[in-house]
Order: sequence, then structure tokens, then C-alpha cells
Amino acid sequence: MNSKIIKFVGAAFYLLMIVQEVYPFQNKDERPNILFILTDDQAPWAFGASGDPNAYTPNIDKLAAKGVTFQNAFTTTPVCSPSRTSIMTGRYASEYNILDFIVSPNHSKLKYDPNVNAGLDPGSITFAEMLQNAGYHTGLVGKWHLGDWASEEGRKYHPKNHGFDFFMGLAGGGASPVNPELEIEGNLQTVQGLTTDILADHAISFIKNQTEAPFLLCFNTRAPHSQWLPVAEEDWAPFEGMDPILPNPNYPDLDIEKAKKQMKEYLASTAGMDRNVGRVLGALEEKGVMDNTIVIFMSDHGYNMGHNGIKHKGNGKWITKTIPKETENINAGYRPNLFDNSLKIPAIVYWKGVAQAGRKVDQTVSVLDIYPTLLEMAGVELPSSSKQILRGRSLVSLIKGEEASDWDNDFYAEYSMVNYATSFLRSYRTPDWKLVRDFMDPSRDELYHIAIDPEENINLIHDNREEVREIVAVLHQKILDKMKEINDPLLEEVSVNKEYFR
Repeated sequence: MNSKIIKFVGAAFYLLMIVQEVYPFQNKDERPNILFILTDDQAPWAFGASGDPNAYTPNIDKLAAKGVTFQNAFTTTPVCSPSRTSIMTGRYASEYNILDFIVSPNHSKLKYDPNVNAGLDPGSITFAEMLQNAGYHTGLVGKWHLGDWASEEGRKYHPKNHGFDFFMGLAGGGASPVNPELEIEGNLQTVQGLTTDILADHAISFIKNQTEAPFLLCFNTRAPHSQWLPVAEEDWAPFEGMDPILPNPNYPDLDIEKAKKQMKEYLASTAGMDRNVGRVLGALEEKGVMDNTIVIFMSDHGYNMGHNGIKHKGNGKWITKTIPKETENINAGYRPNLFDNSLKIPAIVYWKGVAQAGRKVDQTVSVLDIYPTLLEMAGVELPSSSKQILRGRSLVSLIKGEEASDWDNDFYAEYSMVNYATSFLRSYRTPDWKLVRDFMDPSRDELYHIAIDPEENINLIHDNREEVREIVAVLHQKILDKMKEINDPLLEEVSVNKEYFR
């Protein structure tokens, strides 16, 4: 054979191997569709398969039975906008100066500032953009909450400017559970019906209208975010006569009657979301693409309902009979926190032929891991670090059940609460201990021995035993190291207690 031909064939084969390594599918038609379901305010205990005695979620339970469930999945910040920033970018929200939930211009109690905490930087590269550039048809139905685009200046925050070919859903962070105002085909309009059903209708329509290209559909539900009622009769039926079991009934001064009432309403909203998840999964079956669709199910953050005497999430609210009065930094009734029940989320992955049915994964994972995981699933290269630094790691090896003895199970969380309170929380958590620092007020610091106190009932921050002080020192240094690594803006905040940084 001619030597030039030999060299050409060899070079072609080498090139093919490189392409195959980067892009493991034989052709684009073999790439999996991806359905990414992101619920709003759903606690890790708010589905039946978690073992909770109150929840009714048959469709999520079936998904868990067919897929892999992550037992220790966390969000980086336990409120909507920062968490969604981390999900979409694979980075901490503080790196984009998104500190708290983004306030809409028409918010009744908070002032909207277009220069602070306004929206996701258009210079960011979301996972949707990466998949879109790789040939995926991308859609988002539901809640975005990464910027208000009502003004011309705010259009840069619209989902279509962050990697989505199609968008239908909420223009801000919230909407009524019935007869909501939604954006449809670029126009805001009031739609009659239950919001949870309307969003599912459009998600189903998106699936039905797909043709040849693989698709990414982000189905971001509104439920079970408050307000919870009204719900469909069938969603209320399981809770009609229920006397719900509370997680922390002996908490001092807990308003048990109120907690039980709201627990039923919250779980009824969750049941409505579950029913519609079942409808969307049914649409995949009807179209005949379920076997070639990866389904990722998770929430943006957790939720409390009587746990540690509060309800809500990172911007928790006391659900006690006596409500603490307003202080210099915290509005009446609020309890800023980084409790596990605020940070932990449900997380399930269905991937036919890859994810072992019913398997539970105990390793610690976070929303930062979604970005690299989705790209590996789709056979798409990660963006170069000069364009987009990623803080997470792919979960594909865990999903496949591969050995993970060296997996790092430590976890770092942040929350600079600026709406309703000023509380600069940073936390470092190992499988045994968890330290929470409030850089605004050291009197609110917390230390929990979570290996024996997983409910975080006993704050050991003032324990003077030498071994405890050593643990505090080690975890405190880990917090500082992480803050420096991500260039946390809190390092330059003039109002923080500088003693922490010495």
C-alpha cells in the first residue's frame, strides 16, 4: 500500500478515536433526550419513597423504583434564585453576586434594585447553552426566577438569552396556584385553571411536538411553593381526614394546630405536582421515547414544616405560638438558617440500561454536579475553564454504580440573606460535623454533631471541650479556604465581623 495512503488512513483512524472519546454516540440521533424536572420548595421528606408517613406521591415513587435515588443531595443556597444559579451554571451563586431570591419590580414588600441581585449574568454559560450549541432542541416550561425581563433593560435575563429555544411560564418568582399570569409565545396573559396543570399541559405539548433532534426539556414546576391552595379535589383527597405526624412535635411552644394544617396543604400541593409529573412521563411513553430519555428529578432546595420550630427554607419563619420580635437585622418572625432540612433535596435519576433500578446512593452530591453530569450524559465536552469554571463533578460514575471509595463527602453552603433580614451564613459539613458561621452576628453561630444528632437539635458551639474546639477550628478554616477559592464577595463586606478572618 502506498505510504501516503497508510499515513492518511492512520491519521483518519486517530481522529476517529478522538471524536469517539469526546462524542461517544455513533450519530446524533442516538443521543438521549433529557427531561430535567425541577420542583419548587420540595423537601427531601416530601415524597412517599423517602419513608415519610404523610406524603402521597405515587408517580415520583415509581420513578425512584425504576432509577437511582441520591440519599444525600444538597443545594448550595436554600432559596430559589441562588440555588437555580448554581444548577444552571455549576458555580456558587455568590460568584454571580446573586445572594437572595430575586425581587420582582412589583413585589409588595421589598424594593427592587436593578443593580443588585438583579439576574443571571448574560456572560455566564448555562448547561442549556452547551446542549443547545451541541444540537439539542432546548425548552423551559415553568419557573426561571433568574431575572425579571419586564423592562427592555431586563430582556438579557430572559431564558431565551440563556440557552433555551422555547420558553413558557412564570415571568417572576411566583404565581398564583390558580388563574396565573404566564408568558406564552412571548406575551404575558392570564390563563384559566390550576397553574400546576397548565404548566404540565405545555410540557406535554413540547414533548409531542419534538421531531428529529434530541431534546432537553426543563420542566420547572411551581408547586409545592406557597400559596398551596387551591388544589384539585383528587389531590386533596388523600389528606382530607389525615391527622399528620409532625417531625418535631415536642419543640417548645410549637403551634401544632397550625403546623398540621399547613403540612396537609403543603403535601396536597406536592400531590398535585406529582400527578402532573406522571402526566409528563406518560407523554414520553405515548411518544415512544421513554427508553431513550434520561429523567432527572430534583428540587431547588428543601423545606421545613415544624422542624426546629420553623417552616419555610433558608429564610425560615417561626411556626411557634410566640413569634420573636424584630431585631436590628432580622424582621419579626424570621429565622435565617442552613439547616439540613433547608439544604437537602430529593434527587432521582432514571436512565434505562444505565441506572440500576431502585438503587440508593449514599455519597454526598450537590446541585453543582448537575451541569457536568448532563454534559457527560449527552456526550458534550465541558466548557474550557477560561470560559466557565465548574465547581461540581459528574455523577455518571455514581449513577452507573461504579466504585467510589475516594468520593469527597464534605459539603460547603452559603446564604447571604438580604431580603427580610441581614444574615451572612457560611457552612462546612462533613459526614460527622457541621459548622455554621453567621459573619454578621457571631451569636447566631451553630455547631452540630450530625453523626449522632442528624436533626440538628443540640447546638454545641459553646462546648468548651478541647476536642470540640479543635473541630470548630478545622471547619472554620475550611470555610475560609472555600470563600477565598471562590472569591466570596463577603470577604470585602464592611459590616461583617472581621475577627472571623484572623
